[in-house]
Amino acid sequence: MKRWSLAVIASAVVLPAAAQPKPQYEVYAIRYATIPDFAVSGLVAGAEAGRKLDIAMMVWLVRGGGRNILVDSGFYRDQFFKQWHVTGFVKPSDAVKRAGVNPEDITDVVITHMHWDHADGMDLFPKARIWLQKDELEYYAGQAWQSRRTHGGIDQDDVLAAVKLNIEGRVGLVNGDAQEILPGVTCYIGGKHTYASQFVAVNTAGGTVVLASDNMYLYENLEKHVPIAATLDAESNLRAQDRMKQLAAGPQFIIPGHDPAVMTKFLETAPGVVKIR
Repeated sequence: MKRWSLAVIASAVVLPAAAQPKPQYEVYAIRYATIPDFAVSGLVAGAEAGRKLDIAMMVWLVRGGGRNILVDSGFYRDQFFKQWHVTGFVKPSDAVKRAGVNPEDITDVVITHMHWDHADGMDLFPKARIWLQKDELEYYAGQAWQSRRTHGGIDQDDVLAAVKLNIEGRVGLVNGDAQEILPGVTCYIGGKHTYASQFVAVNTAGGTVVLASDNMYLYENLEKHVPIAATLDAESNLRAQDRMKQLAAGPQFIIPGHDPAVMTKFLETAPGVVKIR
């Protein structure tokens, strides 16, 4: 019987999935539009009246492990340009090209919540699997529309798009908290910005980056430990902020949803694109 060296035997061993090293992703913030003169009191609870800010509309690209993952998908439908004054707009499917990725190269889109400015573009990426909290989709596809007061910020076209994508087998339902949907990409229940909003933690070479999205509008929320102004439960939002601090490699790696300072805190790699590192 032929003897095999320990080195050869070891090289043939396949580690179980849980023991496989996780990809070290690169994370980019991509700004695709601006909404000027937005009231800060609509972002930070208790902020003084009269403060205005030109807020950044962003999506986040996560690259690595053979995947191009987009966290949130922006907006593009005509009705939103009638409702809001938008400047510097680039269609999200075009904006990702500035980071060197075509829309058909996007493998996954993680929707943090169903508000129009984060979910409207989910159908712009033809080969992507869409990841949504199960409770978020079920609520906004059903019960939310039984009352006029329970679907603010949710657009019916976006709900219909999500349902259609689900029928096509392209939606992955995230079933609750601390769910690793892809190696090194974990979704956590957020701070009740919507019925079941989530934030995303990403493994990178520099440690964990937390993409807070609208669970933290501005750096000011975190720095002052103040909840976002638009939440169904202020205490749950503060708990989510505290949890982000525990998960992230450092506070600089907790990325808010609309703070224009994101685009100046990090290295610009292309117009409107910065690398989170």
